[in-house]
Amino acid sequence: MKNTFYIILSLFALTSCEKEIDLDLNDQSGNIVIEGNVTNQPGPYTVKITKSVGFSDPNQYPAVTGAQVILSDDTGQTETLQYAGNGMYQTSTFVGQPGRTYTLKIQAEGKQYTAQSSMPEIVHFDGLEQSSFKFGDKTTYTLLPIFTDPMPLGNRYLFSFTINDLPKKYMNTFSDNVNNGMPNQQPLILPNDDNKGRDHEVIVGDKIHVEMQSIDNNIFTYYSALLQISGGNGGGATPANPPSNINNGALGYFSAHTTDTETFVIQPVTP
Repeated sequence: MKNTFYIILSLFALTSCEKEIDLDLNDQSGNIVIEGNVTNQPGPYTVKITKSVGFSDPNQYPAVTGAQVILSDDTGQTETLQYAGNGMYQTSTFVGQPGRTYTLKIQAEGKQYTAQSSMPEIVHFDGLEQSSFKFGDKTTYTLLPIFTDPMPLGNRYLFSFTINDLPKKYMNTFSDNVNNGMPNQQPLILPNDDNKGRDHEVIVGDKIHVEMQSIDNNIFTYYSALLQISGGNGGGATPANPPSNINNGALGYFSAHTTDTETFVIQPVTP
């Protein structure tokens, strides 16, 4: 089961998800783990297939080779992905576009796995706005993603960010349950020293790279659970398996999403 949450072993997640999610606590070492993404940006798009390992095993996730991986959409576009090494399969000509529904079919080790994901329409990421608050003599910074949620209820977002090109990634999930059709009011709270050395303390001059993804509801549920597992929502969940949108017992996810990025350098707070 270790591989089911290896994504979060390098995260301290911050999230605004608004519900509790039932999590599978059973050991599932040896299961297929699939990580697939299609975006509105030019490809190639990738599907990574590995095997999960137990909690006590080393962090070495065996690659699954020899799989047949087929990606298609609801307009008839289809492509068989080519193996690129290290469990990674990739497209060469496939084009992702918002508004389409994508199907992933995988034949691996005698079993077939399928998943679907619908790519939402683009929600424009217009920038980032800094704010801050103080506890005693400590300043904690926040960044407000600037975008306007479309009027239909049900839009879901994933924000991930890194600091100063460091590999550690932080994640937030947003929904429009509280600000449907309005400018965003939910900030990203940046790490400070309250985490006792587990995080980089953001200071003036730090460069924050933020990716905004518009995601479908199944992927929102997956990442919200992943953040719940990591303790990012303040809950006490035990590490477990996020609910996958891939059938037949596979772990992981398949996500068709739009993506946009912004970079912001933390500025001094004016008195």
